Amino acid sequence: MVKNIVYSIKSPYRQSMDVIGYTFGSGELSCCIVGALRGNEIQQMAICAQLVDALKHLEEKGSIAKDKSIMVIPCANYYSMNIGKRFWTMDNTDINRMFPGYDLGETTQRIADGLFKSIKDYAFGIQMASFYQKGDFFPHVKVMDTKQESYESLSDFGLPYGLIREPSPYDTVTLNYNWQLWGCQAFSLFATYTDHIGGQSTQTAVNATLRFLVAKEVLVCALHPGSHTRILSEDKICRVSVNKAGILKKRVSVGDEVKAGGLLCEIIHPLEGNVIDQIVSQIDGTVFFAFSGQLVMEHTDVFNMMPG
Repeated sequence: MVKNIVYSIKSPYRQSMDVIGYTFGSGELSCCIVGALRGNEIQQMAICAQLVDALKHLEEKGSIAKDKSIMVIPCANYYSMNIGKRFWTMDNTDINRMFPGYDLGETTQRIADGLFKSIKDYAFGIQMASFYQKGDFFPHVKVMDTKQESYESLSDFGLPYGLIREPSPYDTVTLNYNWQLWGCQAFSLFATYTDHIGGQSTQTAVNATLRFLVAKEVLVCALHPGSHTRILSEDKICRVSVNKAGILKKRVSVGDEVKAGGLLCEIIHPLEGNVIDQIVSQIDGTVFFAFSGQLVMEHTDVFNMMPG
C-alpha cells in the first residue's frame, strides 16, 4: 500500500486540506474508488476506510492481479465533515456539482479539478454516492446513460438492483458523468445510509466493490457471488408523496414488500394528534427508499417503490 496526497489546498486560517489516496498494486490504472465528497457522507467514508483495510490484507496475500492498480480516496471534503456541514463550509457549494473542475475558479472548482486530474485515466471508477433527500436506500448501483457504458457490468456488484439513469442537466457536472466522458466505466454505489454508519450496510458495499474487482480480474480471490441483479431504468421507480404536512408515521421500511393498496404511512396532525392523511401503495412492489425525517412538508417524496 502506498499513501499519497492526490491534491492539497492551503488555508489561511488552518492546516491545508490534503486529499489522501491509497494505492494498491502497480501498473495499469485499473480502478479508482472515491468516498465522501460531502461533509455528511459518513457512511461513504467508512466504506472506503474498510476497503483500504481489506485491500491492504489482500495485497499482502498476493491477491491483486499482476500489473493492476487500485486507488481508494476515502474523503475529499474534510473541512465540511469536521463541522458536520454537507456542502463546502464557506459558500455552501457542492464539490460534486463542479466537475471536471477549473484550476483558476472557486475553491470547490479547484478541488474538483485537482481531484479529477488525478483519477480521470482509470479504466473503472466507483463513487460511494449519497442522495439529496434525507432517507435510507435499498443498496444498489447506478450508471448514467451516456451511451458509452456497459450496463451488463452492473451485475458484477452482486446487488439486487442496477439502475440506468437518464442524465439531467445538473448531472453533467458530477464526477460519475465526467468520468464516463473521459472513457472510464463509472458507477455510483448507494449504501443504505449517509450520515451514520450501518455495520451490515457498510459490509454489503465493501463486498459488492470487491466482487466487482474480482469480476474485472483486478483481484484474484474467492468471494460469495451475491444476489442476482435486476437491471432497469430509474424512471420505472414509483415515487410516493404526501398530500399534507405533519408528523410522519411510517408503516413500512426499506426492503419490505407491499401489495397495491397496502398502507405505507400516516400523517399525524402536529398539534392535535389525529390522523389527517393515509398513504397507500399504488403498485405491488418493494420499498426502495424511505424518507427518514419525522416532520414532512406537503408534496414531500416519502417513499420510492420498485415495481414487483
